[in-house]
Amino acid sequence: MSFTAALPDIEAARPRAGRPAGQGLIRQQTTDFTVEELIEMDLDEGGEHLWLRVRKTGENTEHVARLLAQAAGIRPQQVGYAGRKDRHAVTEQWFSLHLPGRPDPADFALPPSVEILGMRRRRRKLAVGGLRGNRFRLLVREFAGDAALLDERLRETAVRGAPNYFGAQRFGRGGGNVAQALAWMRGERRVDDRKLRGLLLSAARSQLFNALLARRVQDGSWCEARAGDALMLDGRGSFFVAGEIDATLRERVARGELHPSGALWGRGELATRSGIAGLERAVATEHAELATGLERAGLEQERRALRVMPRELTWGWIDDTTLAIAFRLPAGCFATTVLDDVLDCRDAAQAAVARPDGAGD
Repeated sequence: MSFTAALPDIEAARPRAGRPAGQGLIRQQTTDFTVEELIEMDLDEGGEHLWLRVRKTGENTEHVARLLAQAAGIRPQQVGYAGRKDRHAVTEQWFSLHLPGRPDPADFALPPSVEILGMRRRRRKLAVGGLRGNRFRLLVREFAGDAALLDERLRETAVRGAPNYFGAQRFGRGGGNVAQALAWMRGERRVDDRKLRGLLLSAARSQLFNALLARRVQDGSWCEARAGDALMLDGRGSFFVAGEIDATLRERVARGELHPSGALWGRGELATRSGIAGLERAVATEHAELATGLERAGLEQERRALRVMPRELTWGWIDDTTLAIAFRLPAGCFATTVLDDVLDCRDAAQAAVARPDGAGD
């Protein structure tokens, strides 16, 4: 049964902060999209967890975790990682293997698409949420548009940031996870698998956040502090509620030290006040089934920055139609959303996944 008919056009519902400078193609080849995971690394050495730095090419994180478990002779639950990475990329990330009282395996016998770059012993398991961020290096091919405008938009993005939309990856193949979440919330289908429930709830919550962010992009307040905003400290989850906005707050927002935040919907009181709280309630009312379903599922109110600052942003032309771009983002932010704000990007990997024959899976 297909659940995509009830799904709104997610891509069309994400207005940009400025005019696109043209169009291009990303992930034509797996090596066009590289990701380096940045981990919070403490100083402890030794212990019963073997941490492995792995380079994987064209492989998803969970599959590699299973390969490592099999090679080490342990259960998949004994393998830890800080975050999932896209399959259609070359990524470097850490995994941990719980090997109490056991030596390091002599040979992992992994396929060529999985390389071990380094290893060390630690006292703790690597857990989801231990990720500090990711460094991206991307190629945009087949560029057609205004190169001068693209340079201007990228310079603007380096200073002002980009709207922090959840990317298409969050919504599943063809964007169908939101429609599946609605069907589950309506009682039209059963979802017994805990992991699948989590994916559907995450997609529903992300859709609600994107709808709120879209409203603030449209009125220009996504990168400005307004009275009643919950202002989030850059790179951290903590925030405070702003009263009247003075020159000091405006300057801190302009420097990228503080960001307006939006609700990740759930039970409890909104952190925002005044007209900002009214806007967040209005968006939740417009998507009442999703909002109510998230509350019934037991999720609590959280916050996410409306803006992402791509740090160490650099770019250059390899030839007239091929752009190389690199930047660093905090955990939970999407490289594709930064690109999408300045270009109409076609994603060859997403198109392959969406083909009826299932090519690209």
